[in-house]
Amino acid sequence: MCTAVALGCCTLLLAACGPTQHAESADHSPVQIAKAPARLPVPRGDGSKTPDDFNGDGHRDLVLNDLVKAESHADDAGIGIVYGSERGLVPGARQLVSPRTQGAATDGQLPAVFDAEATCDLDGDGFTDLVVSTDPPYDGQGQPPVPLQLLFGSPAGLTGKAVHLTVPATARVGNDWPDQPVCGDFDGDGSQDLVVHATGGQLSYLRGPFSRKGAPRTAGGPLTSPGEVPTGPAADVNRDGYDDLVVRTTEGTGPSAVVLGGPDGPTRTGTVLPSGIDVALGRFGKGRALDAAVGAMGGTSLRYDLPEAAKATLSSPGSMLDAADFDGDGLSELVSSGSRLKVFRGRTAGLKAAGMVTVEPPASGTTRVLAVGDFDGDGRADLAVRTYRSETKDTVAVYRGAKKGLLAAEPSVTFSSSAFLGDN
Repeated sequence: MCTAVALGCCTLLLAACGPTQHAESADHSPVQIAKAPARLPVPRGDGSKTPDDFNGDGHRDLVLNDLVKAESHADDAGIGIVYGSERGLVPGARQLVSPRTQGAATDGQLPAVFDAEATCDLDGDGFTDLVVSTDPPYDGQGQPPVPLQLLFGSPAGLTGKAVHLTVPATARVGNDWPDQPVCGDFDGDGSQDLVVHATGGQLSYLRGPFSRKGAPRTAGGPLTSPGEVPTGPAADVNRDGYDDLVVRTTEGTGPSAVVLGGPDGPTRTGTVLPSGIDVALGRFGKGRALDAAVGAMGGTSLRYDLPEAAKATLSSPGSMLDAADFDGDGLSELVSSGSRLKVFRGRTAGLKAAGMVTVEPPASGTTRVLAVGDFDGDGRADLAVRTYRSETKDTVAVYRGAKKGLLAAEPSVTFSSSAFLGDN
């Protein structure tokens, strides 16, 4: 399974609906961080199977798009990487990946934009790689250039130059931009593949491993798809050994479907999901297969035990969804964000509103979930949130998963992405 792309000390207040619950206290004091913590060397690793581990040291790293700027409307600064350790993220061990220094030129022109889209180990060397979208020049005639570039991980992190992703002509169709990449082992051979959008409800399926020049091992003709927008992260929904993905009919609130992997890749349409703004896959209740939660205005629709698709509805104020196991019990919690951040606990019988945890924003402003994942290696997922106060101010905070209360009461790490401003 791969993980699609997403990135002063504040206090997280946790309150529950119904009887009061108290989050488990953090077992170490929150890290007090100034705007620009001193730079530290990126730890060198030997390779690992940990997700989002660009330097291969066995610790998960964090990707940050849309870095805050020194002034409004400034050029795209690039992508920030904060590297992990046995204690979690270390904001001093950071790296700025910019189109100016690491982008690959198209027709002699460097990209002006770098946005992280997907992460996985495309070449199978034990270092996570980053799929980046760019803005290559296009003359409007014929098929446009591929806007995706690859940055390969290494013992020192994402230090090399990007290469263009090769989408062979046999896998392309029409004149749409081949974008919306999703990583996954869709054919079950142990290597990471890529699925990207093609024209007219079709997908380009690129089989890994990939070469360091950006070429897939092989690629056949475009696959017929139930929608236009492949969506990650991929997961083995029905536990058959092949990764599956969600494909949305269109951007926005249209319906979507689970597309099942197999020996020939993601070729079979599984459960059709209702219309909604976002979809999260997780093991929210007892069952062999994964469940799907679809975020919609006014409520979240649940489809349990895919592909059988038993239906249920959960009242939730948010429509943007994430799934992670914060308490380490083997069941996923559902994070609902929008006007409020709420966490629904996974239980044997499925998600319930009782015991729901409300997450107060770490600062005033618009707060969004940045990432969910185990950043400190304790077997429980952590929650990284980001509060935007303007184009020049933000706060990133990471809250550790906990056996009791789901999340620690205070952040283990806080920082601002303005730290990357001096790293050009």
